[in-house]
Parts: sequence; structure tokens; C-alpha cells
Amino acid sequence: MQSKSTEPDLAHTRRLAPTQETYNELQMAYDHFNERLFEGQLPSCLITLQREKRTLGYFSAARFASVDGSTTDEIALNPTYFAVLPIIETLQTQVHEMTHLWQHHFGKPGRGRYHNEEWARKMESIGLMPSSTGQPGGARTGDCMADYAVEGGRFLAACQELLTAKFKLSWYDRFPSADHVLVGQASMANHIQGVEGTKSPMASIPALAEVVKPTGQVFTDDAGMLTAPANKSNRVKYTCRGCKDKISVWGKPGLKLICGECQQSFAA
Repeated sequence: MQSKSTEPDLAHTRRLAPTQETYNELQMAYDHFNERLFEGQLPSCLITLQREKRTLGYFSAARFASVDGSTTDEIALNPTYFAVLPIIETLQTQVHEMTHLWQHHFGKPGRGRYHNEEWARKMESIGLMPSSTGQPGGARTGDCMADYAVEGGRFLAACQELLTAKFKLSWYDRFPSADHVLVGQASMANHIQGVEGTKSPMASIPALAEVVKPTGQVFTDDAGMLTAPANKSNRVKYTCRGCKDKISVWGKPGLKLICGECQQSFAA
């Protein structure tokens, strides 16, 4: 009779490789929101991580092709923001781009980067309020659009279902900039009460807080919150008050400039 081995089952104890772990999680979120918010209509796409400057994410239609000639869309997410944004907002970014994917296949996208009325209505129907500022009162349509979660809306309900199922993002960029941290602090998700995922991982996970080190010069206010650095540049931007094209120049503080075209003064 063979004795039962006391060796640990490595197949169950070994952690997944970081690449597999990260993309499994992003795919899990995609599948969950596709089912809960888009009635399972959306086709598969290729999710990528891209560090586009000042962009949380983007959608690119039919960006990838396979060796058999088929194509698939891309949804890109910027991992630089993962540690500093509330996880709800990272998931908002994914759903924002999923709405572009929905519109590409089932609606009529606006020209170029324009977020049109059809896109805005779809966002509202799934519980995300379009806003050019990411805050209440912003424009609903436009080229550069953010959004915020509607309290009591479908997105937050689907998000809570996912987060209470022990969903997480396992890997984070250790070196966000101070500006990225400020974006996280300005998120409307910080103000949602009684909901999982409304604080940034950097602020809510002690082990992560120890290893995430914002880069650049960091300033804090009296409450210990990160603030934007003061402008210590020795140059000031001056803009013509009269010209329709708003001509601007840079110069040292205190200059009194007159425009050679319209003879109006420049304002700092």
C-alpha cells in the first residue's frame, strides 16, 4: 500500500506568472461587464496595457489582425494610474472603452475622437455620467471626455458584484508621477459612500503603500494631501487680448507687451 505524499501540491500553490495573472483579471472584468451591462452583445477584443500620456485608456477598432486574416478591436488601459485611482475608476475606464466598442459594432460613432450623443446616452443607460471634466456640470459630449459613476446606477451595482466576488488587480506600477496621484485624489469615486473600491489601492493597501513611490517633486498641504507643485519657472505666458487666434509668447515676469498686429496689450 502506497503512503500518501506529504509534499505540497505545487500546481495549487504556485502563483501565476504576472502576465497571465494581469490579463486574466482584465479579461474577467471585461466578461463580467459585457454580461451585466451589454447583455453579452460585445465581441471579444484584445486588451492591452499602454502608457499613453495623460490618457487613462483608449479604444481602437480592428487594430489587430491574426494569421488567418481575421481582425479584432483593441481596448488599452494605462497601468500608470492603477495604484493611484480608486479601482472603481479603473473599471470605469474599461467600461468607457467598451461603450466605444459597442458603438463601433452596433451604433454610429462620431468623427475622429468625438464622443457623440448616442455614445453619451449609452453611457447614461449603464450608469456612467459623461462629463468633460469628470465632475458634475461638465459637457456630455466632445473630443476629450471623462465620466463618473451614477450612485444607485447599473455600473456601480455590477462593479460591487464583481468586487465582492474577490476580484482584484494584482500588479501595479510602482512609479506614478505626482500628477497621476492628483488625478486619483480628484476622482468622484472618492465621494461615493458605503461602496467597495472607492479609495486608491495605494491608500487602502498597506503593503502597496510601502513600495509605490510617486516620482517627481511632491508637495503636501496641511492635511497631508498631495498638492500640485508651485510654478517656480522664471517665465510667464502672455496672450494677446485682441487677436482672434490668441497669439501667445513666453517671457520674464512683469513685461508690458503690445501686439504688432492689433495693437492690443498682452495679458499674463
